[in-house]
Amino acid sequence: MIKVNLLPVKRKKKAKPLPKFIIISVLSTVIVCIIMAYLAFFFSSKLSQKRIQFKENERKIAQLKEQIKAVDDFEKKNKMFKERNEVIEQLSKNRSVPVKVLTEISSLLPKGVWLQGMSVNNQNISINGFGYTNSEIVAFVDNLKASQLLTDVYLEESKSAEKEKISVYTFKLSCKIKV
Repeated sequence: MIKVNLLPVKRKKKAKPLPKFIIISVLSTVIVCIIMAYLAFFFSSKLSQKRIQFKENERKIAQLKEQIKAVDDFEKKNKMFKERNEVIEQLSKNRSVPVKVLTEISSLLPKGVWLQGMSVNNQNISINGFGYTNSEIVAFVDNLKASQLLTDVYLEESKSAEKEKISVYTFKLSCKIKV
């Protein structure tokens, strides 16, 4: 026999399929989010690498500045040493010059002429003294002009005077040391 069920049966409703644009938009949103997450990770790692490189470069710059300072200090010390060395060499070279000048002048001094004073300022020499006659003073000036050590001999003044009741001539002259 055939049984017929006349009672209402609950039927399951068929689920309506989701519209395609919702599926596409959800998928595109997920893909865009994944791409953005990847890009954020990629750029943050690049940024952290650049920051590390920047700090390393700053450290290198600080080291190089210290080295530059050390080189500058060395150059200053070296320059100061060279200047001092030049002064010492100049002094040792000119150490014998006063002795040579005095020896030269005393050897050129004729009889009847004597010196009262002599001053040396750098390469310039000023001499003043006395002579019994004007011709002896002129002979002294001529001797100085013929000297190999002295140059630019100039008789500034020669005049008659009395020294301890004796008639003499006073003179002033200037010359330069040949370098």
